[in-house]
Amino acid sequence: MLFFAALLIFLNLIASHFYTRFDFTKEKRFTLNPKSKAVLAKAKQEITVTVFLDGELPAAFKRLQRATADLLNDYKATSGVKINVVFTDPVSGLAQQEQDTVLSNLYRIGIEPTNLNIKNEAGFTQKTIFPMAIVQAGDRQIAVKLLQNLDAGGGYEDNINNSIQNLEYVFTSAIKKVSTGENPRIGFTEGNGEPSDLYLSDAMKSLSDSYEVGRVDLNQISKQGLDKLKILFITKPQREFSEAVKYKINYFVMNGGRVVWSLDQVSASLDSLKGKGEQLAFNNKLNLDDQLFMYGARINYNLVADLNCAEIPVAMRGGAGRDIQMAPWIYYPVLVPDTSNNIVRNIDGVKTEFLSTVDTIGVKGIRKTVILRTSPYHIVYQTPKLLTLATVAETPDQKLYSNPAQNAAVLLEGVFPSVFANRAVPAGITENYGVPGQSKNTRMIVIGDGDIFLNQVSGRDGSVFPLGFDRYTQRNFGNKAFLLNIADYLSSDDNLIELRNKEVKVRLLDKQLLRQSKTKWQFINLILPLLLLILFAIFQHYYRKYKYAR
Repeated sequence: MLFFAALLIFLNLIASHFYTRFDFTKEKRFTLNPKSKAVLAKAKQEITVTVFLDGELPAAFKRLQRATADLLNDYKATSGVKINVVFTDPVSGLAQQEQDTVLSNLYRIGIEPTNLNIKNEAGFTQKTIFPMAIVQAGDRQIAVKLLQNLDAGGGYEDNINNSIQNLEYVFTSAIKKVSTGENPRIGFTEGNGEPSDLYLSDAMKSLSDSYEVGRVDLNQISKQGLDKLKILFITKPQREFSEAVKYKINYFVMNGGRVVWSLDQVSASLDSLKGKGEQLAFNNKLNLDDQLFMYGARINYNLVADLNCAEIPVAMRGGAGRDIQMAPWIYYPVLVPDTSNNIVRNIDGVKTEFLSTVDTIGVKGIRKTVILRTSPYHIVYQTPKLLTLATVAETPDQKLYSNPAQNAAVLLEGVFPSVFANRAVPAGITENYGVPGQSKNTRMIVIGDGDIFLNQVSGRDGSVFPLGFDRYTQRNFGNKAFLLNIADYLSSDDNLIELRNKEVKVRLLDKQLLRQSKTKWQFINLILPLLLLILFAIFQHYYRKYKYAR
């Protein structure tokens, strides 16, 4: 016994000086990624993490709280600087008026509450919780959202599990930003017929949690304004680009800027079809073909009709008049992610509207990676083409739709040639940009659809639906995850996006088996301990009798 006690004391003394953990989980959920360790190693000043998820919480949020605490303990053990971790409930014990003041102050620094309906003996009670945290280093701080809620149509458990999977990314990214002072700027272009803020609302709001996001008018922006940007989203322009605007984009790329081209090469709209029943889809004139060609990509003038598609509401004739039913719409392809690429790994199918295919061009020094493809069950139509709503009632010929998958989005990386090398400066450029013959090492993504980052808007009250959420089918697609992954990949050379692709499997009990075996296990748990206790008492009685009877 003395030896055993001494051994325990010795092991505890050793453990107090050396931190280690044995992770036997298949997905290594309790092991920090080397990317996180590298960020922590570069930290130079003390970090304070205040987690507002505390107090009485439902079981699912308790699980999120424990996962957060475990992760932050790993950070404390790994980091070269001191990391202070504080868990607090900011409104606990406060009067209503004081709570309102605290809520207002927290909202000002980006801490938003979540209201929950908790079941109790009296029915339901509402509780305000804060699934948020603040990461602070010196005079810099950033709000961290613990509850991601990417799946607008998912259940409670799904959202909690997705949030746990994403914890390492959000904390590592936040620590990097407060430690280095980096806060990349992202601009969504306007001035060439791009959608209004309403249709880009959820895209910009989702990105604003980690970036400075706003609209950029390429006709008005100066050289200094371009230099401040990290990523430029050119999303669904409708008007032709002038040579002066193209010159500015080219300068941005040559200077190492990252661009996402999300373009409609063909003009088509479901709203026009609803009014007339048919529409002629015709080619858009954006004057960007030569620029994309020089960079190594081409968006074709065609339309993809895919059997793997989203549904639209259609008025069907019934016995009592017209009935609204959901019907597959082959011109809304759902794209298949290439799971070998970090940008689209572990995301759902991505919904598109009136998609065109994308080809890659052989440009020296450019590495091309296809990240989204059509399904193998599609047809590519050349445009102009007459579209009609009667298509929803037709039974497609499977043989005609069996074709090799087509590219829908490509990633281009490397040193890009200048579109304006050995050319005169276009009219309208008044500043000296000094455009070189080739770019710094940079990246861009070319997508054959302009609607991929647009959210739906209610026609009744103008309210905004989450990006990727289809209000008609209540289905959530992977568009928002795709957007966030793109921003993460293009904004950082550290490739922290690997952390977002961490997968934690929830191994839940089989509910069917649980219902079938409930009585048996209740009986075992109730009777077996009593039987063991009785057997031990009988054994003890006869043992004592045998021992002392001699």
